[in-house]
This record gives sequence, C-alpha cells and structure tokens, in this order.
Amino acid sequence: MKKILVLGAGLVSRPLVVYLLNRKYSVTVASRTVSKANALIEGFANGKAIELNVHNTEQLQQLIQECDLTISLVPYTYHVQIAELCIKHGKHLITTSYVSPAMRALNEQAIHKDICILNEIGLDPGIDHMSAMQIINRVEKSGGKVTSFKSYCGGLPSKTSNTRPLGYKFSWSPRGVVMAGKNTGQFMENDKIIFIPGSDLFKYYEIIDIEGAGTFEAYTNRDALPYKDLYGLHDASTIFRGTIRNIGWCYTMKKARDLGLFNDEQRADLKGITFHDLMLKLIDQPDSYDIIEDTAYFLNVDKHATVIKNFEWLGLFSNNLVPVADSVMDVFCEILLSKLSMEEDDLDLIILYHRFINEYKNKKELITSILIDTGIPNGDSAMSRTVSLPAAIAAAMLLENKIKIRGVHIPVQSEIYNPVLQELSHLGINFKEKTTALV
Repeated sequence: MKKILVLGAGLVSRPLVVYLLNRKYSVTVASRTVSKANALIEGFANGKAIELNVHNTEQLQQLIQECDLTISLVPYTYHVQIAELCIKHGKHLITTSYVSPAMRALNEQAIHKDICILNEIGLDPGIDHMSAMQIINRVEKSGGKVTSFKSYCGGLPSKTSNTRPLGYKFSWSPRGVVMAGKNTGQFMENDKIIFIPGSDLFKYYEIIDIEGAGTFEAYTNRDALPYKDLYGLHDASTIFRGTIRNIGWCYTMKKARDLGLFNDEQRADLKGITFHDLMLKLIDQPDSYDIIEDTAYFLNVDKHATVIKNFEWLGLFSNNLVPVADSVMDVFCEILLSKLSMEEDDLDLIILYHRFINEYKNKKELITSILIDTGIPNGDSAMSRTVSLPAAIAAAMLLENKIKIRGVHIPVQSEIYNPVLQELSHLGINFKEKTTALV
C-alpha cells in the first residue's frame, strides 16, 4: 500500500484526506493540533494521525523518509525546507502554493533525484492554470490565436450566507486576505504594461458581470506578466488576473489600509488599550470629542459614509479592549475573524471566470469559461474542495506513474491538466463555457 504524508490539518485539508483514504492509500496526517488530524481520518483504518511541529526537523525528516509522497498544506514559508528533505530522500512533493524563486532553484536537484515537485495545484493557483491552458491549447490547435486573456477568481459567502457588512466571510485565514491586500499588481492592457503599487491596489478596480453569479468588483491579482510565457500567450496584447469581491469591499479595504490597519510592524503600545485609543493612535490625535467624526476627517470621507459605518460595525470605535497582539494588522485580523467568520450552517461560494478573445483568419470570438461552486450543506466548503481536490488527484496520478515529468513544475502540461480536470468534473466541479462571435 502506497504511503502518503499530509502536512497540515487546516480548513482545506478534509476533502483531500478523504479522497486519498477512499482510494485505499495509507495516509498519515501530521499536524500541530493532533485532534484536528484525528478528526480527518475518523472511521478509516488506513489513516493515521500524528502530532508534529514543522520546526522539528528530525521528526519531519523521518516522516518524509517513511512515505512515498508528501503533500504540504502548511504555510508556504516551510515549503522549501520540506522540498529539500523530499529531495534528500527521493520523495515526490505536492503543494498548492505559488512557486518561489528558492523553490524554482531546486529544479535540477529534483530532476537528479527522479522526483516531481508539483506546486500551484489548488484553486488559484491551480484550477485557473489548468482550465486556461486547456482552452488556449484548443484554440491554437484549431488555427486560432489568443489576443486577450483575463482571469478572475474569488472566494465569497454564498448569496444566502452573505449576511454581514463588507459582503465577506472568512473560509480561510484573515491574515492571508489582509497580507494579499498589500501586494503590488501588474498587467498588460493593449500592449501597455500597467503597474499598481500596493498602496493603490484597492483603488483601481472594475465592476464585472458574471453570468449565473451576479455583479462584482475585481482588482489586480499580483503580476500577470509572467503568464505570457507560462501560458504561451505570445500573441496576446492584454493579460490580466484579478480577484473577485462583492460590491463595496475595495473602498472599505482601501480606507482600512489608509488608516494603518494593514501595518504589520511590531509595536509594544497595544496592550491594555481600547479600540477608541487605538484609533486615536492611527489618526495621530491625543484625544477626541467625536472619534468617528475625526476618523472620517482623517480619511477625507463623510461621517455617514458606508466605510465609516463598516468600521463602526466592526467595533473599531468602541471602548472594548483590543485583543492581545503584536501589530495593528494582528488586531485587525482578530476582529475580522470574530465578526466575519463563517458560521456552522453558512455556505461559501467559489467563482473562477476566464475571458478569451481569439482571432482566426476569417473570424473573431469571445470565449467565457465560468466555474461556480457552492459549499455542501453539512459538508465540505467550496474553498476546501477546489483547493485540495486537485492536489489529491495529482498525488494519486504521481503514485500511479501517470505523471512522468520530473523537477519543479506547475500544472500547465496536458498530461496533468486534462486528467485532473476530468476527475474534478466527475466530482461535480465543472466549468460552463460559452462562445460568442465578435464583429
């Protein structure tokens, strides 16, 4: 029986673990909180739960040595260390995280050890790569060329569970959301390269209509320019990748950043103070007769603006004590988690939306490809399914020798994306595609 080591038992782990256990692999789930690992393998004789602190290199190395393949669902900062141990012992590795330069530098070593280190095999990144490449290759094989490519993805509360201000609930780490809001962005529009500094990320957004889903905001997601080569989009003059949110999110987050709520610098003056006191620090005032009015003035908005109402609803002007934290960002993340967490009966919503403009000798067309997936009542979230199932499918393919490539990769090869997308379709994760002729 092939042995798989799964590192991490967080919010997205369950569908992956259950998929692999059902396929009769021996699965060891190693987590800092062993109770979470135990919950994932409950009822399966071929599952095992182990307590692990990833910093314990000796134990981590032993677990990797004993398995045939490792899947890392711990924070990306540990992935290079894990990859080096997998290379040392000649074991395949799968992650759902972006490839870092340090990870990419391990390519030759992985090839030499005859292993595959497959990254970005989740949702975004992951399903977005695979579904885009499938269409791009199909267009090219039929004699066309892609001249414009835009891709958008977002995880949101479902319409029935969208019951809070800000139009958002967290099905993953609030810190991850806030940290992503500090990223710079870059894309190409009509052959012009456009750079968006992190301070303006939420300032430049567009309103998009997605058939079957509704109307949303979308803002730049990281740097889209590398995808010109990664996807082979050599004829494209427009390449854009965006993040989807409900209407109103971007303006609130822009003002939150302007206020300093995204600041992750360590500071020692946050203990034992109230949110009212914190706001005084952020607007640089010794005292205030009306903290709401003074904050609105600092942000150059009306006192009755929706963004101020959102901050008030979050409790940022209250006399409650701030949670114990080392930075303002930590405080902000704690209050987001307390006010905007998914409740037990809430369902989440995943939207992945591609737009291709393709040109042929005698015609021009628009292809839209849309994935809409909603969480299962009393079951797995859409986020956990779409992030972890591609990794689980790829793991099974590697162990069954259906993936032959070696080295450090992302899933842009047809030998990976065609069977993974086919299996996802069998699991109910499907795209709806539409082609429209353009003049």
